Amino acid sequence: MYDARCDKLADVLTRHSTKLGKGENVLIEIFDAPDEMAISLIRAVRARGAVPFVTLHHSRIARELSLGATEPQLAVSSGVELLRMKKMQAYIAVRGSHNITEMSDVPDEKMRLITGKMRSVMDWRINRTKWVVLRWPTPAMAQQAQMSTPAFEDFFFKVCTLDYSRMAPGMEALKALMDKTDRVHLKGPGTDLRFSIKGIGSVTCGGDRNIPDGEVFSCPVKTSVEGHVTFNVPSIYQGQAFDGVRLEFSKGRICNATANNTAALNKILDSDAGARFIGEFSLGFNPHILHPMRDILFDEKIAGSFHFTPGQAYKIAGNGNTSRIHWDMVCIQRADYGGGEVWFDGKLIRKDGIFTLPALKKLNPNFLLGKR
Repeated sequence: MYDARCDKLADVLTRHSTKLGKGENVLIEIFDAPDEMAISLIRAVRARGAVPFVTLHHSRIARELSLGATEPQLAVSSGVELLRMKKMQAYIAVRGSHNITEMSDVPDEKMRLITGKMRSVMDWRINRTKWVVLRWPTPAMAQQAQMSTPAFEDFFFKVCTLDYSRMAPGMEALKALMDKTDRVHLKGPGTDLRFSIKGIGSVTCGGDRNIPDGEVFSCPVKTSVEGHVTFNVPSIYQGQAFDGVRLEFSKGRICNATANNTAALNKILDSDAGARFIGEFSLGFNPHILHPMRDILFDEKIAGSFHFTPGQAYKIAGNGNTSRIHWDMVCIQRADYGGGEVWFDGKLIRKDGIFTLPALKKLNPNFLLGKR
């Protein structure tokens, strides 16, 4: 059935997020999302004079393929997919899932093989196209968020069609500060973490890469991370659930890692040499997203949160770390989650999830929601 909210969302994705131009090729990938959203995107792409290409995916079929994946098969797939991606100027992915743990019984060696062989396609897409990725609301996601399906759908469209331009002044101020910062100190319950971001740079994310959005990210100097961090947001990675992840660092490397499933956690962190180093550090501030729902595209944007990412670094604002994995782990520092502090070069910039410096207060929820 037609839903006008699909058209509004498609407009945000093609106008604001990817800023499509006339004649540009756009790959639209739909994962377990309704045909109506794909149709809205096709129409929005054409309305901007661009050219749509569409691929439909289903998680149960992906699981079956993954269970029997072979290196020769993946070599063909990655070659074909990379050739196609090189023809695209933009990429839009809408990712739904009826079961977020659909891939949980795919053997680890198969997942490592798949992520390794398909890395070149992802790298080209991330570094060479204008791209945006978003989830699609499903009853499974509503259950994760502990909401009814209609209430979650309303929440989803409200969050995803936020006026992201309102974030711009605060994000630019935070970027300017991060670009000149050397030492970062994160404090909170179970967390005392120090590292340098000197010379790394930073990137603002206001709806032009992920939807929903609301973060500014950088990356630690690779060997600078010292101390420990405890993440109070549960996560799903490679189809497995993890709670209470605690990481200890020495000279940038994760030297000890525990969780509700410590063995599985360490198996992932042993995927390759880069998996125990950090590839991203980011501060989140989307005012509509307040509580975890085990979906990283939402959870990493939670107001008053930070995330710290074992594995692959981005080429922009990165430290050169390479890995098959990129695992965003999230900690909420608002008072209702135990509080916490962010310090840059000995100056407190955020306390209990609220930015304290005048230039950054435009990223606080009251301002972004128009309450000032």
